[in-house]
Amino acid sequence: MAKYFDVHPDNPQRRIITNVADGIRSGSLVAYPTDSCYALGCQLGNRDGISRIRSIRNLDERHHFTLVCENFAQLGQFVYFDNDVFRAIKAATPGSYTFILPATKEVPRQLMHPKKKTVGVRIPDHVVTQALLAELGEPLLSSTLLLPDEDEPMTQGWEIKERLDHVVDAVVDSGDCGTEPTTVIDFSGGEAEIVRRGAGPTTLFE
Repeated sequence: MAKYFDVHPDNPQRRIITNVADGIRSGSLVAYPTDSCYALGCQLGNRDGISRIRSIRNLDERHHFTLVCENFAQLGQFVYFDNDVFRAIKAATPGSYTFILPATKEVPRQLMHPKKKTVGVRIPDHVVTQALLAELGEPLLSSTLLLPDEDEPMTQGWEIKERLDHVVDAVVDSGDCGTEPTTVIDFSGGEAEIVRRGAGPTTLFE
């Protein structure tokens, strides 16, 4: 049965955030809110967590997982980008964007696209997510909480608790969050390619 954490959306309780972070470090898979919609998240090296996310979402090996980072300093440890790409990403973050970039050796192989050796990264604009990332001191390995055969991600914490009670370890609920997945921009070829139009405006990349 999943633990349920009711977190204040503007002033997240430190005790709760610490509790959630401790659980993630101990191997928990959590459902948590972001500025686009809910996501599933676990620690970077959590093989069981990765396997469970694949199972819940019915994902194949070509799926791009996302490393949700607190800031650019953290993001720069896990992906390569030149100055032009840096400026383009900087102008759009924090925000509802996922960027696909070549992965550094810090990224576990099972998280990379098997042929392209790329990974998704993003810096969210959400108070609770940022508080959790700051407490963790490392990225969250994440994937949008979009269930198989459903067109829209789950957006209500109580519903996630009801439906995923026995497949996740914790649900972090801070009220309403975004209802649309991130806009995905692929920079792995050097130029911006819009892979998915979502919550983030695409005008900066067209």
